[in-house]
Amino acid sequence: MATQKEIQDFINAIAPIIQAEAKRRGYKFPSAIIAQACCESAYGTSSLGWKYHNYFGMKCGRRWTGKSVNLKTKEEYTVGTLTTISDNFRVYDDMLAGVVGYFDFISTSRYANLKDARSPREYLELIKADGYATSSSYVATNMNIVDKLNLTRFDETAYRPIPPDVVGAVIDGRFGNGNARALALRNEGFDPEEVQAKVNELYKISKELIPFKQKCGEYWDCVLKF
Repeated sequence: MATQKEIQDFINAIAPIIQAEAKRRGYKFPSAIIAQACCESAYGTSSLGWKYHNYFGMKCGRRWTGKSVNLKTKEEYTVGTLTTISDNFRVYDDMLAGVVGYFDFISTSRYANLKDARSPREYLELIKADGYATSSSYVATNMNIVDKLNLTRFDETAYRPIPPDVVGAVIDGRFGNGNARALALRNEGFDPEEVQAKVNELYKISKELIPFKQKCGEYWDCVLKF
């Protein structure tokens, strides 16, 4: 298990590389990719990571013509059942090459939908659905890393438009409170400050309508229906 220092050192080293390459290639959520590197390489402490600079668990496949290494790994072909297999994994010369290799790997038509992701979670859901990983908890595991390490700070992207139902969900408490709410909204691709502004605006309108409600009395329900 990686120590806190190893975790921080790994993120400090790999996050800027992923962030720059993601921006260059048009991927909006490097936070999800940083989480993948943390998860797949045990924060750079696995032999596939520190020795072979393959931080994303990428197998050779048919098209790979570079160096490789045969290692044991576990796959979850059936939910809840881990199967140990041996497979050939790609080998890179250094961290930069390993990160570039990941973006080359997902540049095929199979993963073309990743550029359309609207949040870190959606990116992970899409890449899981595309067949990148067999783990049934892949999305949850990586999102836990995104949340725990506040990896969305590496995302530089336009936020999604805020639909009325999201504002309602915030008011109902379905996104939590305080920092937890801000993090949850950001992970779904929404600007927490913009959402809060819309919530405040709705509260202001509601307060302004209170005198009108009191004056209308029994006719208030009719006004709402209208």
